[in-house]
Amino acid sequence: MASMRKLWSTPIGRLRLVALAEGVSFLVLLGIAMPLKYAADVPLAVRIAGWIHGVLFIAVCFTVARTAGELGWSRWQVARVVIAALFPFGPFVIDRGLARLDRAEPG
Repeated sequence: MASMRKLWSTPIGRLRLVALAEGVSFLVLLGIAMPLKYAADVPLAVRIAGWIHGVLFIAVCFTVARTAGELGWSRWQVARVVIAALFPFGPFVIDRGLARLDRAEPG
């Protein structure tokens, strides 16, 4: 629980949490909801998972913009996070680098 509190206390930590939630929602959309829609004829699964994933993707965009503003990130750093969010395992791949940046950030 303490580590979760620590993550929420830094801009990069908040970005990591939102990005990981978005990554999980993307995998749920692709791995559970899409098969339910096409194999079991349950289109509601995609509607719900897709909506949640869309909201979380927008949250990633807002959070990365806020983090970039607070920490003076370059356009490349912002683009890297947004591009990673476009791929199913992208948020998990960049999380390691974000964790390293978070540890290096003073405060």
